Amino acid sequence: MIDKLEVLEQRYEELTSLLSDPEVINDQASWQRHAKQQAGMTEIVEVFRQYKGILADQETAELMLAEDDPEMREMAEAELKELAQSRAALEQSLKLLLLPKDPNDEKNVIVEVRAGTGGEEAALFAGDLYRMYTRYADRQGWRTELLSANYTDIGGFKEVIFLIEGRGAFSKLKFESGVHRVQRVPATEASGRIHTSAATVAVLPEAEEVEIDINPNELRIDVFCASGAGGQHVNKTESAVRITHIPTGVVVSCQDEKSQLKNKDKAMRVLRARLLEKAQEEQQGEMASVRKSQVGSGDRSERIRTYNFPQGRVTDHRIGLTLHKLDTILDGDLTEVIDALVTTDQAEKLKDIE
Repeated sequence: MIDKLEVLEQRYEELTSLLSDPEVINDQASWQRHAKQQAGMTEIVEVFRQYKGILADQETAELMLAEDDPEMREMAEAELKELAQSRAALEQSLKLLLLPKDPNDEKNVIVEVRAGTGGEEAALFAGDLYRMYTRYADRQGWRTELLSANYTDIGGFKEVIFLIEGRGAFSKLKFESGVHRVQRVPATEASGRIHTSAATVAVLPEAEEVEIDINPNELRIDVFCASGAGGQHVNKTESAVRITHIPTGVVVSCQDEKSQLKNKDKAMRVLRARLLEKAQEEQQGEMASVRKSQVGSGDRSERIRTYNFPQGRVTDHRIGLTLHKLDTILDGDLTEVIDALVTTDQAEKLKDIE
């Protein structure tokens, strides 16, 4: 580990020198590339330097143990105990910082929530999940934007797609993909029986145009009149847009904006995200040696969580976590759940490198 960190620190110093080189400064593309690389290394280099400082202090304290003065030896022993604790904490931090980083972690996300089994109740639950994620985003100081929605008559969603913009959004939300199950008495149930319904969630990293090269000649773009909620323009103007990516068969539609141009722009953002996910899934499929994390593969067919209303509890089945905080979680307080998932994922990755 120390050898890796020494190499990283040396590269960090090289980048620091390059960023003050007049030739690099005059080439803004090169300067920005080096600055981004350096910024990604800053935290681990700073922690490593703290660690090296602890090692140096330990050497000094050990020399003090050889002193004839009993008081000096006692001070040295006390200091070595404190330094050992600090060293252990920094070693753990360095191990985590050395874990391979998901290149998507810092990206914005596109979240797709779809009603599953359960009819109208599933659609209402999809609406609950949409509100849960948008409120969580608000708590994080992130921005949300509705991209597409297919409403039901009683206020739920057959499907809702939305963007969450914020640093590290994907790193926090990537474990939310899968089947979410709800157990409660539906508003439409007169006899008071508990029903089980489900909704699927897909969390996609937003793709930049440079990452996904889409040939305009491989797109079929259809325009049509919007339907459902939306005001006077519905069924009167061809503002809704459907885009088909012919090579893959991926179809995306958007009808929420009155402007056909805005709907096309939103649909293209969703299309790029889906094509990026498809490309990454194919790449991972070829890497048979890649070990899947205990917290789940992100497969949308995997049942990951149950929201039980009669008992007021939420259970994440992947890590065996049960919290009796249903109301606060559905209000967007997902921090405890997400932190537990991230910690489990890190622990599994640490096993692979130890």
